[in-house]
Amino acid sequence: MPASIYRSPEGRAEVLRLYDEALTHLGVEHENLTVETRFGGTHVLAVGSADAPPLLILPGGNFLNPTCLGWFLPLAREHRLYSPDTIGQPGRSAEERPSSGGDGHAWWVEDVMDGLGLETVPCVGVSYGAGVALRMMGYAPERVSRAALVVPAGVAAGSMRRMLVEVMVPMLLYRLRPTRERGLRAAAPLLSEPDERFARQLGAIYRHVRLDAHLPRKATAEELDRFDGPVAVFAAEHDPFFPCEPVLARARKIIRNLEHAVCLTGCRHVPSGEALRRVNERIRTFLRGSGGA
Repeated sequence: MPASIYRSPEGRAEVLRLYDEALTHLGVEHENLTVETRFGGTHVLAVGSADAPPLLILPGGNFLNPTCLGWFLPLAREHRLYSPDTIGQPGRSAEERPSSGGDGHAWWVEDVMDGLGLETVPCVGVSYGAGVALRMMGYAPERVSRAALVVPAGVAAGSMRRMLVEVMVPMLLYRLRPTRERGLRAAAPLLSEPDERFARQLGAIYRHVRLDAHLPRKATAEELDRFDGPVAVFAAEHDPFFPCEPVLARARKIIRNLEHAVCLTGCRHVPSGEALRRVNERIRTFLRGSGGA
């Protein structure tokens, strides 16, 4: 059995309470599904008509799945959204973490799709989840019909010094003495606009979870050469992790079928509500396969 990702049973209970709160905040009917994978049980949220075309949503790491799913709820008007709690991340899936250097994340997605009865699906990956999507696109390209990658890991990263100064230092100060003000300060470098609910979730994860510091490895042009589906990339201008300039420049080099490379001007890692509205509209058009995103 892998060591728990949580620092204590009490911490796990607090994170899962916030998970349930985020699920309630979605304000839509959903199904809780469980599928078995080679890494253990995976909890999947399903939203939208069961008769609608399926769409796989891969959420960010060290984030709560219902929060990430909420960013893409408009897509449920036309699709059945399946959003799994990423294995080894805060949530209700098993806690084993696949090796970041191999194809473990792709094996996990493959098992999830098999468990849901999905042969080939379009995919939206956000942050860490975009890195997972890229692993799948390289490992089993026939299983992903097209992919939208939002503030994506797995393409290029920002300055390590900037991450340390803007993200790590406020996080460590918050963990040393957790207060509401320090929690808001620790979340601010990730947020395009204030969001106290997100800050509370992130604070609980900072305090109670042994953070996964290893992202899925960067994709290469050779790995993605067999992937024939169209790809759209949305990167945020002021993202301390994956800023748009290096991400979009490298995406153009490694993704031969990149249809759309969009910079979310003025945004940080978590896009603003207005930016997410535009992203959803662009993704809806992209998923229809009818031109520009």
